[in-house]
Amino acid sequence: MRRLLTTLVILLVVIIAGMTSLVFLINPNDFRDYMADRVEQKSGYQLAISGDLRWHVWPQLSIIAGQTSLTAPGAKEPVVSAENMRLDVKLWPLLSHQLAVRQVMFKNAVIRLTPESEANVPDAPVAPSSSVQPPSELEAGWKFDIDKISVADSLLIWQRGVDDQINVRDLNLQLEQNEHRQATLELSSRINRNQRDLAFTLSADLDMKQYPEQFSANVSKFTYQLSGADIPAQGVQGSGTLQASYQNSSQRLTLSQLTLTANDNELSGTAAATLDGTADYQVNLNAEKLDLDALSGWQAKALGQTAQATKAVTSAPVIARDISQQTNNFSILNSFNANLALNVADLTYRGLKIQGFSLLAENQQGKVNLKTLSGKMATGDFSLPGRLDATQTPVSISLKPVVHNIEIGQLLTAYNLPQVLSGNFSMEGNVSGEGLSVDDFSQNWSGKAKLSMADAHLNGLNIQQLIQQAVTRNNNSVQGLDRYEHYTEVKTLQAEGALDEGTLQLSNLVAESTMLTAKGEGSVNFPDNQCDMNLSVRVTGGWKGNNDLIARLQNTDIPLRVYGPWSQLNYQLQVDQVLRNQLQNEAKSAIQNWIDKNKGSKEGKDLKSLIKQ
Repeated sequence: MRRLLTTLVILLVVIIAGMTSLVFLINPNDFRDYMADRVEQKSGYQLAISGDLRWHVWPQLSIIAGQTSLTAPGAKEPVVSAENMRLDVKLWPLLSHQLAVRQVMFKNAVIRLTPESEANVPDAPVAPSSSVQPPSELEAGWKFDIDKISVADSLLIWQRGVDDQINVRDLNLQLEQNEHRQATLELSSRINRNQRDLAFTLSADLDMKQYPEQFSANVSKFTYQLSGADIPAQGVQGSGTLQASYQNSSQRLTLSQLTLTANDNELSGTAAATLDGTADYQVNLNAEKLDLDALSGWQAKALGQTAQATKAVTSAPVIARDISQQTNNFSILNSFNANLALNVADLTYRGLKIQGFSLLAENQQGKVNLKTLSGKMATGDFSLPGRLDATQTPVSISLKPVVHNIEIGQLLTAYNLPQVLSGNFSMEGNVSGEGLSVDDFSQNWSGKAKLSMADAHLNGLNIQQLIQQAVTRNNNSVQGLDRYEHYTEVKTLQAEGALDEGTLQLSNLVAESTMLTAKGEGSVNFPDNQCDMNLSVRVTGGWKGNNDLIARLQNTDIPLRVYGPWSQLNYQLQVDQVLRNQLQNEAKSAIQNWIDKNKGSKEGKDLKSLIKQ
C-alpha cells in the first residue's frame, strides 16, 4: 500500500512538473498570429485578440485571452465580441508541438446579426491565384482543431428590419463536435420584447458532414415559457421536438416529425420552406385538441361583472397614437407565398366548441384564398370560404357563409353581445368588408343573405301575452294564459337580410309558432345595439272566454312595433284601435244585414240614410 501511494505521488509530481515546464517553455503568444491567419483562411473572418495570452493550469490546462472580436470582411461592427476568451488545450498534442483545442469559451459576449455586422465586400477584379500554397498545419508546426465551443451569459442582437430589433439575453450555448463532423447543441436563453418574456431551452444533434451544401438536425428537446403583456396570467408553456434538414443549393428547409405543445394543447405535422427569392412555405398541422381561449385568456363577460373581477390576461399599457392612421396587421402576408392545412378534432374559440375544424388556405403575396374554413357545432355545421386581400389598408375580406342549425346564443356570447335571441340559426349569403374586429364588422361590412331559425326564443319579451293582456284590458270577455314567460317562442322564422354600415335590414319576415303567426320588416343596428321592428301579429292560441270574439281575434292582424336597446326593448300596441275597428265593422255588417231584410220598410230606409251619414 505504501509503495502504491509513493508511486501515485511521484506520478502527480511528474505531471505537475511537466505542465509547469510547458508554461515556461511554450509562450502562447507565439501562435496568436497563427490562429488569426487560420481563421481568416478558413472563413474570411478577422480574429482580433487584445492583450497578452497567458496560461491557466488548474483545473484545466487553458489559454486565457483578453478582449476578443470576430469581424466579417468589410463589416462595420464585429459579429462576436467578448470580454474574455478561454481556450482549453489538450495536453498530449501540445507535447508534440501541436495545438489541439478541446473547448473555446466566450463569456459576456455580444453576438450581432445586424446589417452593420454583415460582410460588405465591394465588387472588384479577382486576382489570379498564386501558385504558392500556404503551408499546411503540420508544416507550420501547429495543428489547430476545436472540439467544443461554449458561450456563457451572453447577448444576441438580431435586427430583421430598420426598426425591428430583437435582443436575446442570458444566452448560454454548448456546441461539441467529433471527427465525423457530427455535433451536439445545448442552448438556453430568453427574449424580452414588447413587455413579453420568452425563456427557452433546446437540445439537438447536428449532422454537418456535408456542410455548407446541406446539414440536418434532430431537436430532441425544446421547452419554453411565455409570459407578460396580453398573455394569460398563468402564462403559456410547452415543449416540442422535430427533425430539420437544409439544402443550400435550393435554399429549402424541411421540418418533419414536428410536435409542439402549448399548455394542454398539442400540434403535430410537417413544414417546408423555400427561401430563395420570394419565400414559399408549406405547412400541414393536425391536433386532437386546441383550446385558443386558454392560450389567449379570453373569457365571456358574466352578468354583473365588475371592474374588480380577476383579470385573466396582463394588459399592455395604453400608448397614445393617431387613430386616424389606418394600420394593416396582415401586411406581413405580402412578403411570401404559403399553403396552410390545419385540421383540429376539438377546437375551442371564444367559448365555441367546434368539432372537425378544417382550414385550407393559400397565400400569394397578400392575396389569400380561403378554400376551406369549416367545422361542426353540436347538431349544426358551418362553411366560410372566401378571400382576403392584405395588399391594401385596411385589409379587405369577402366571404360566402353557409350555416346550418348553429345555436345563435353561443355566437352572441362569443362576441359579448346581449342574449336577446336563442335558437338554431341558418343562413346562406355573400358578405364583404374591411377589417376583422367586432367593431369593423359592425361598421364596415355589407352583404345580403337568406336567414332562418328554428325553435327560437326572443328573450325578454313575450309578444303573445302582451297582446292578450292588452285585449283583456279593453274587453274582459276573453283572457289569455295565466302563466307568464319572459320570452316569445317561435317555431320557425324566415327572412331576407341586407347588411350595410352596421345596420341589418330585414324584409319578408315570416314567423310561426303554436300560439302566433307574424310577418313584417325592420332593422337591427349593431353599433348602437338597437333594433326597430314593425310586425303584424295574429295570436292563434292561448285564448279562453267568448268564442265568437276569440274566433275574430285569431283572424285579426295586430300591429306591433318593437324598438329600442337590446337590453331593454320597448313596444307599441294598437289593440284598442283594432278592436274598435273590428266592432264597428261587425256593427255595420249586422245593420246592413237587417236593412237587406227590411228593404221596403220605413225604418230600413231611415237606418240606411243614417249609416251613410
